[in-house]
This record gives sequence, structure tokens and C-alpha cells, in this order.
Amino acid sequence: MRRTFDIRTERRLQVVDVTDEVEAALPRGYDGVCTVFSTHTTTGVCVNEAESRLLGDIESMLTEVVPDDGWDHDELDGNADSHLRALLVGNGVSIPVVDGALDLGRWQSVLLVECDGPRTRTVTVATP
Repeated sequence: MRRTFDIRTERRLQVVDVTDEVEAALPRGYDGVCTVFSTHTTTGVCVNEAESRLLGDIESMLTEVVPDDGWDHDELDGNADSHLRALLVGNGVSIPVVDGALDLGRWQSVLLVECDGPRTRTVTVATP
């Protein structure tokens, strides 16, 4: 089964907690694994804590590790930094599911990392 949902981001670089949206996309009573995947080359998906200061730290870290300017791809459309930041995060995660609910740790959340916003992004949740 494959379901999608859209998220509207507000900033160029933004980390958004999408845990509730992912869980709502799961089949009731399902046991197994789901894959949460971004269909965009300038967003990433990861599992981490959704504490507001940590979300800001993630954004700061990505900005520090990947400078905004100086990339060859910028000659095409000026967003090479967005592609490189998303590459570091990764485009998807696999998460265990028990009885239709994500089997995450106490502090874990599913995070969408927007690297080229603001935009409307589509996230895919797939189960076998």
C-alpha cells in the first residue's frame, strides 16, 4: 500500500515534524515496516528528536557544513546547497510498525528536512 501527504514549508531551510501525518497514513492494525520517502531531491527524511532547539541546531549544522554559495550546480538554478544538504540527510527511512502505529523510541519523531523552500512537498508512506 502506498499513500502520500503534502506538507507546506515556510522557510528555505526548515525541519518539520511529520510523525502524525506518517502515522495517519498507515493501515489500521498493520504490523511490519513502513518506508517514509521524499520524492524531492532537495528534501530529506530522518528520525530524530523534535525538540525545537534541536530542530534549529539541525538547520544551523546543515548551513555550517554546506555553505550557500560556490557550487558548480549554482550556474543552473542556484540551489546546489539544497541538493547537497538533502544528500547528507537522506531521502527516506524505514520504521517498524506495530498494530498500525509507528514503533518509535520515546524521543523519536519523523522529520522532513526542507532544504529549498518554501514549497509544498509530497511525502510517500509505503507498506508491503
